[in-house]
Amino acid sequence: MENPQILTHVHKSMTYTLFDAKFIPRSARFVCVGSHPKGTGVMQVYEITHQDLKGDVKLLSDIEKSTSFKCGTFGAANLQTRFFATGDFNGKLDIWDLESPSLPVYSVKAHKEIINAIDGVGGLGIGEGAPEIVTGSRDGSVKVWDPRQRDIPVVNMESADGETKRDCWCVAFGHTYNQNERMVCAGYDNGDIKMFDLRTMSLRWETNVKNGVCGLEFDRKDIVMNKLVATTLESKFHVFDLRTHHPSKGYSSLTEKAHKSTIWSVKHLPQNRDVFMTTGGTGTLNLWKYSYPSKRVDTDSDGLEVGVMGTLKKLQNVTLSTQPIASFDWSADKEGLAVGTSFDQALRVLIVTKLNKI
Repeated sequence: MENPQILTHVHKSMTYTLFDAKFIPRSARFVCVGSHPKGTGVMQVYEITHQDLKGDVKLLSDIEKSTSFKCGTFGAANLQTRFFATGDFNGKLDIWDLESPSLPVYSVKAHKEIINAIDGVGGLGIGEGAPEIVTGSRDGSVKVWDPRQRDIPVVNMESADGETKRDCWCVAFGHTYNQNERMVCAGYDNGDIKMFDLRTMSLRWETNVKNGVCGLEFDRKDIVMNKLVATTLESKFHVFDLRTHHPSKGYSSLTEKAHKSTIWSVKHLPQNRDVFMTTGGTGTLNLWKYSYPSKRVDTDSDGLEVGVMGTLKKLQNVTLSTQPIASFDWSADKEGLAVGTSFDQALRVLIVTKLNKI
């Protein structure tokens, strides 16, 4: 079988720093957020168009706000309104109606410092339970918000008084397979990964991967937790098998070295949870396929169950830029369509071929 190809469909230079881009569900549109040179926030909506057999994007709206945006998610939105949640440099969480974005439909001063990362769940018909948003900040705290509840977080997870506050770089929801279960994973600048069980309001698991954790994602949000990928500084990422937890060894994992630089983010293909893309600090994209072992569980000498890891194969890699690719998002509606942003102030619409044949 020929490997998939990663093709640039549209390359567009911007006049501002791009921090995040997300596809608007059930559409050929996406939204970009970032920072103007003067420090104001920018939010732009684009539509993918075709002109003379060539790909292009059409600017539908250009919104400027007083504070720079760092991250955004549609994860808690319903499919009728498709509201967009953002985290900004002043620690504010806002939810926007992109059709009339003059004022947010929900706004809260969520953190004392910049919101580095955001994720949503319970929306888009994915996963069960309430629509919730998780934010992670430089102030060291991770908070879960229900947009139906004003001002106060549902959960506030932060270090105890006197403990060093670690910069939280990434957050992710998972394990939302019924109305009650829900996990939040958070990654920190010192290499800590913490998994919080929102049903029992307890720390379910923690580990340290020795390098700052830049990206985290469960392979699917709406299933019994299966796999988690964590990307870090120093060219490494880790795949954890979350189906089997050993009392002393924890979750089994494998580590891969890639990109020759910081691995900024990871995104699983919505149509195939065993395929994912990692983005690198040298402007590279790597496409991976995880293959399961013949049996996922073994027993150790004490008769305790221990997870067995599978194998990883790099399907394709491409260099798009000289600067880090800071964000990447797959389209849930069209397999192989993706959007990425990089710190050379460029936006790219990408097409990855042959994914249906993997």
